[in-house]
Amino acid sequence: MTFLIQQTLIYSIPLLIVALAGVFAERSGIINIALDGMMIIGAFIGSLTTYLFVTANALMGAKQLIFIIAMLCSAFAGALFSLLLSFSSIKMKADQTIGGTAINLLAPPLVLFFIAMFFHQSVLNIPKGASGLFILFSPESLGVIGNAFFDKVYISTYIVIALFVLLSILLYKTKFGLRMRACGEHPQAADSLGVNVYKMRYAGVTISGALAGLGGFIYVVTTADGSVTGSVQGFGFLALAIMIFGNWKPGGIALGALLFGVLKCISASYDTLDIFNNGVYIFRELGISPYIYNMIPYITTLLVLALTSKRSRAPKAEGVPYNKGMR
Repeated sequence: MTFLIQQTLIYSIPLLIVALAGVFAERSGIINIALDGMMIIGAFIGSLTTYLFVTANALMGAKQLIFIIAMLCSAFAGALFSLLLSFSSIKMKADQTIGGTAINLLAPPLVLFFIAMFFHQSVLNIPKGASGLFILFSPESLGVIGNAFFDKVYISTYIVIALFVLLSILLYKTKFGLRMRACGEHPQAADSLGVNVYKMRYAGVTISGALAGLGGFIYVVTTADGSVTGSVQGFGFLALAIMIFGNWKPGGIALGALLFGVLKCISASYDTLDIFNNGVYIFRELGISPYIYNMIPYITTLLVLALTSKRSRAPKAEGVPYNKGMR
């Protein structure tokens, strides 16, 4: 059971923060389907930062500090990369869906180009075992729940949960959040009250890019064994599905992230998953093809979106370029 909870958290945490990234952009009125591309850029820059620190043997006495610095760098890279979407959507008033698609197509070859140019290989690997340096261990047994949350846990888990709570409060309980949400619902009304719609939308997309970049690096460290391959296995699109499932609200997003985290855990570890620690591998005993397990999270995505689409309500002005002269 401890293993199941820990693995669920490992898969849920990147989805949680990237789904929230989508909320910030779309609540401000910008469709952000470029989360996958932003994750890839964040994954590369965060991993590159870690690689440089580890190979230079710098700060090795403060390994968690390296992890935090790399997370900050990945967030900055994601925010910077998101300016492509901001500029095309807000300044140039280009189609936001096409712009996001272009960014998703741009990110993988861009990352692979830099890896090939600087490392003369097709994959950037954080030095072997480096990702394990970022795990927090408990000196004693704390029981099933205690071990799940405090033994062999990445510090990123606590950071993301804290960020999720703080940013949810920022978006729904502050003037800044109210103004941002107003820009996604009725930008003309917000403008008439003195809100700078352009600035709020830039802020929404920039925060979205930073969170997506952070989620990409956390994904690489915790689930991809420290390997940057120019792909995040569609986690950006899964995060979009979770955002829609959660109706653009933090509570629903948290529930969706946990649900998909469980399904991803089962699909990745079905043959070694001993839920009750009794030596019985339930999912292996079912005799189901491993390909079916791999498809389960994505099939579930389609079913969930089909069943929840009627009650989902996107921001009214989402995807509509703002024209100050329109009323």
